[in-house]
Amino acid sequence: MSPNPSSPEGLTGLIARARDADGQPPFSDQSLVELGRGERALIVSESRPVLVGAAIVGAEEFELVVDPDARGAGEGAALVSRVVAEHPAARFAWAHGDHPASRALAARFGFEPVRTLLQLRAVVPGDDSLRDAPFRTVPFRPEVDDAAWLALNARAFAAHPEQGGLTPRDLDDRKAEPWFEPGDFLILREGDDMIGFCWLKVEESDGHERIGEFYAVGIDPDRQGERLGRVLMDAGFARLAERGIRTAALYVEADNEPALALYRRYGFAQHTIDVRYRRASG
Repeated sequence: MSPNPSSPEGLTGLIARARDADGQPPFSDQSLVELGRGERALIVSESRPVLVGAAIVGAEEFELVVDPDARGAGEGAALVSRVVAEHPAARFAWAHGDHPASRALAARFGFEPVRTLLQLRAVVPGDDSLRDAPFRTVPFRPEVDDAAWLALNARAFAAHPEQGGLTPRDLDDRKAEPWFEPGDFLILREGDDMIGFCWLKVEESDGHERIGEFYAVGIDPDRQGERLGRVLMDAGFARLAERGIRTAALYVEADNEPALALYRRYGFAQHTIDVRYRRASG
C-alpha cells in the first residue's frame, strides 16, 4: 500500500528526492519544526497517489518543492496559486537554490527578491588546527547550558530575523532531532562565562558523502574584535576532521562582507544561493 501523499512518510520521501536532485534541502529546519508542532500549514498537490509537490506555510512566509520528475508540468504554479488564495498574509517565500523555474514563478505571481543567502562549501583540513590555540571549546551540556546559550544566541544574533529569535522550545526541538550531538555543539568559555559557540550539524545521508554544516557560529558582542571567530572556526574544522567529514558547508548573508572575508580565508566558495521573495501589495 502506498503511503498517504500528505503523511509524514510521503513528505519525507519528497524531501529526499528533491534533496538528491538539488544538492540541498527544500525546506528550512524551522519550517519543519513548526510544521511538526502544528504552527505551519501543509498544502500538497492534489489527486495524486504519490506526493509530487508540497508547500509549508507560516504566518508570513512559505516554502515549496516539486518532485524533480514532475517539474515543468504546472505543479509549482498550482501550489503558489493555492498559497496566495488560502494564505494571503504569507507574502514572503524562500526559493532554495535560486533555480530559473523559481525565478519564473516569482515573476509570474508578483514576488520580488529582497534577501540573498549563500551556501558556501570548503574542504575540511587536518585536525591539528587547535594545537596552539589560546582557548579551548567544550561540548554543550543539554539542560545545564540551555538558558545561558539562549541568552548568548539572542545577543549574538540580535539583528538576525531567524536565528536570534530561537526560543527554549525551538532549542528543545533541535535537541530532539536525529542529527543532534552534544559533542558537535562546541562552547567557548572563559572561566565560567560562555563567550562563543560553534554548532555543527552532521546528517546521515544514505550512502552519499556526509556534509558537516557550520549550523551557527556566534560570539558575545562584547568580545568582538578578539579574533574569536577564527578560534571557533578552527574548533569546528577540528571536530569535523575528528569525525571523518571531508566537506564543510555554511550559510551566510550575501551582503555580510566581514563574514565572507573570514570564510574565504578558510577556502569556502559559493555552492548554492537561496533567495527570499516578497509579494507586492495588491
